[in-house]
Amino acid sequence: MQALTEAQIRDSFVNATRGDTERMTLPGLHEVLWDDREYLGWRDPRAMQRGYIVHWREDRPVGIALRAAESRMSRGISAMCSLCRTPQPADQVSLFSAARAGEAGRDGNSVGTYICSDLACSIIIRIAPPKSDMQPDPRDVIAARAAGLATRLSSFTADVLGTRGAA
Repeated sequence: MQALTEAQIRDSFVNATRGDTERMTLPGLHEVLWDDREYLGWRDPRAMQRGYIVHWREDRPVGIALRAAESRMSRGISAMCSLCRTPQPADQVSLFSAARAGEAGRDGNSVGTYICSDLACSIIIRIAPPKSDMQPDPRDVIAARAAGLATRLSSFTADVLGTRGAA
């Protein structure tokens, strides 16, 4: 992922007001390993139901403000993140909703999906599988996971923007 500045991040949001983006708490950008990410995702420590994702789309950053569901799934069952497709204990996956961009969002329309609660899919997909003569090279596995994550994130973004299926 190409590095982002604070100004680029705050200006990138397609479904948040200017006031919302000015009040949001940003992660420590000096700590981000940009080359090891498909997107920047974080939860707001001042409002834990809020989460944010910013990624590059068509040569510009696009930010999506998210809201985590207040209820959690039951412990003891498994769930799968819709972005990284990693099965995890259900309490580590949350239902996030995002207001649609533009008038649709102002009218109350939203989309939702299950995502890793910590929004750390880019880190999770880089956990290399054990090397084996019977398995593909771990670097190839990680590259395929990254490509799949980027594709699914692009689809979710298109849903938020209302451009999925638009010609």
